[in-house]
Amino acid sequence: MLLIQIIILIFIAFMVIKTIFRLKEGILTIKESIIWIVFWIAAAIIIAIPNTTGVLAKTLGVGRGVDVIIYLSVVLIFYLLFKIKVKMEKIEQEITKIVREQALKENEHTFN
Repeated sequence: MLLIQIIILIFIAFMVIKTIFRLKEGILTIKESIIWIVFWIAAAIIIAIPNTTGVLAKTLGVGRGVDVIIYLSVVLIFYLLFKIKVKMEKIEQEITKIVREQALKENEHTFN
């Protein structure tokens, strides 16, 4: 096993542990935690056994295993960006609502 594989596998183990702690802290839901743990385990398998990407590539009709990883990574990144954007818009709407309510309360106190 190459040094880079060992380093990445240690990082993945750290991320799995961090995910479990985030679940215990209530920051992540069980569903989110399972998704992330499955993701990290899949990444560990791909790192530990690089030939798995070649099999996946042949199954999907892609030339090389690295191409499959790049395609899947790009799709995952765009999906996560979309989720972040939607969450940010929701937070902005909530902040706007809170600010409006606070302004109305302050305005009400000014006239009383």
